[in-house]
Amino acid sequence: MSINHRLARAAAWMACAILAMPLLAQDQPPPPDAAAAPADATPPADASVSDAPAGTLLSEPVDGAAQAPPEGGEPPADTRALDETVQGLKKDVVDLNRELFMLEEELLFPANTQVAVFVSMDIGEFFAIDSLTLKIDNKEVANYLYTPREAEALLKGGVHRVYLGNLKVGEHQLVAFFNGKGPMERDYKRGANLKFEKGVGAKYLELRITDRQRKGQPEFQIKDWE
Repeated sequence: MSINHRLARAAAWMACAILAMPLLAQDQPPPPDAAAAPADATPPADASVSDAPAGTLLSEPVDGAAQAPPEGGEPPADTRALDETVQGLKKDVVDLNRELFMLEEELLFPANTQVAVFVSMDIGEFFAIDSLTLKIDNKEVANYLYTPREAEALLKGGVHRVYLGNLKVGEHQLVAFFNGKGPMERDYKRGANLKFEKGVGAKYLELRITDRQRKGQPEFQIKDWE
């Protein structure tokens, strides 16, 4: 199935899900009229509590008297069914949004021109990252400022996709500038560069930050995942 067909199908499903929600609410039967009898109607003589002999315990409700629903009881079955249907529609909309996002990436970044750059970190004993600047062919394509929570996620093995774009086939140069705190909590700024060949198909590059134990310094590498 082509991307255009998948995109049209996902959009049609989302439209149906949105239109179905108010229709489901309209299909529910209206609540029974609690005031069916006129206010001035006179109850039958045999239904009057005053006619019962003194000391008699009435075990059944008097005819025509309204029974109050039990407090704290479960909602009616039709209401529960409506809630389940609405929750199901919400899940379908979330799934459709995810599929539309993936289709959008395929349309904006085709596989034959796609370039993705990731950041990873190992140990982090000699370097704490604050920000990263990325240039491709002397053009700045990304400038990212990391929060303490994001920096901690990298130390725990997380991988951050810092850039996704398109490049034509041929030779290109990637330059990355790392800013943060180095040994002894001093401001630390280092760079790394890599010349790589973009062929037909997606290209993945990894900016890897590791600790060089012998020198007590961080090391910055760019790995080309061919």
